[in-house]
Amino acid sequence: MIDFEKVAFECAFGIESQLCLSDCDEIVFAGRSNVGKSSLLNKLFNRKKLARVSSMPGKTITINFYRVRDLRFVDLPGYGYAKVSKGEALRVGALVSGYFAEKRRIKTLFLLVDIRHTPSVEDKVMVNMLQELALPFVFVMTKADKLAKTKVNSQMAFVASSFRNCEGVECIPFSVVTGCGVERMKAIVKELEMS
Repeated sequence: MIDFEKVAFECAFGIESQLCLSDCDEIVFAGRSNVGKSSLLNKLFNRKKLARVSSMPGKTITINFYRVRDLRFVDLPGYGYAKVSKGEALRVGALVSGYFAEKRRIKTLFLLVDIRHTPSVEDKVMVNMLQELALPFVFVMTKADKLAKTKVNSQMAFVASSFRNCEGVECIPFSVVTGCGVERMKAIVKELEMS
């Protein structure tokens, strides 16, 4: 059984041609810049500085790989942040496209969406791509602590309904502050590890 606290940084790549081979099962994390991916990873692995958290959105410009035994966690660069150069945006886009174009052993993708906002165009593009590739995914609604508890479920339903053909896709409310959602995400990973 996976020990989340033993997950370690493996490598990072910024160019498609550098990508490591998919030699084990992978759990992927994706979402807009500033949605809280690095903070989520640190909470999930119970480590303060495993994934670098920046006050400036858009700082994760590489694909970062973390590993424990025969399971790899993949942190994709955030998308949708406007304050990067056109060349940098194209490079990151090619890097992410190249990742998905390879035959990788993706078990699932956790798609992080800020629970407070309507999903962006880029979020919808990501969902469409996942559906076209027939990749399983789970919505993780971040920053749930920013809403009153009475509004969390209705906002999750609203956000989920903003995507086409996503009936039955699990939605997990998540908060770095309260830890809400951590145990459910761990349970999903453990189920996938044994499948």
